[in-house]
Amino acid sequence: MNIPPHGEPRVAVLGLGAIGKRVLQELRDYLLPDGVYAGYDRTEALEKLAGAGGIQFVASVDALLDWRPDLAIECAGHAVVLGVVPQLLRHGVDVMLVSIGALADDELRAYLQACARLGGARLITVSGAIGGLDALDAARRAALKSVTYIGRKPPLAWRGTPAETVVDLAALATPTVIYEGTARGSARQFPKNANVTAAVALAGIGFDRTQVKLVADPTVERNVHELEVQGDFGSFFIRLENNPLPDNPKTSWLAALSIEAELRKYFQLPSQH
Repeated sequence: MNIPPHGEPRVAVLGLGAIGKRVLQELRDYLLPDGVYAGYDRTEALEKLAGAGGIQFVASVDALLDWRPDLAIECAGHAVVLGVVPQLLRHGVDVMLVSIGALADDELRAYLQACARLGGARLITVSGAIGGLDALDAARRAALKSVTYIGRKPPLAWRGTPAETVVDLAALATPTVIYEGTARGSARQFPKNANVTAAVALAGIGFDRTQVKLVADPTVERNVHELEVQGDFGSFFIRLENNPLPDNPKTSWLAALSIEAELRKYFQLPSQH
């Protein structure tokens, strides 16, 4: 992206939880210190951040559009993908989508793409905590036969998810499967923990053919992501062991870093700050 004619880029961060606050800090401190920033979140969240200087905080879509961002970075979850992102795209605002599990809804995905075309905006997806998606994208041109993703996290990292209705997370002594099925199902049931499965599905053979296994594993201390791919090209296996984000054990640190990498590409910044 080139600097827009009105001056420095205007960037809005949607959702000021652990990821959103980190992204905002990285932009201001390192990536784009001369940018102009806004934060969009619930009123009560904004009140806690009211002392942060140099940032415009807004709690309504109208106020956000009046602020006229060039880019919005969505870190807020599926409700914002459905209710806010389409309006931004229709008004010509580029959107970097972090909650890509929402794209398991085919109608929503098509709607967002139509809004982007209507507004002449870009809808950018972030790969999140998984690697090897470039190889997966290349391999699908040679008749992929199977794609399987296995995600392992310490049991308590699955708190606040449907896993709590399956097992007693605090009492687990052995690795336990809490979900096994398609990427579409996992993206819908575990939207805050399994966006990586959506990234795999979009890069490979789709939400219904990508197989997913999610495991509450007391033997691991990190978030572990495994990707097994077979096809006419051959096969590959990738395993990543990611430390959790210090402020949110449900999220891999690499997921936040992948947003920053995408921002460097978007703003055409050097790889090191």
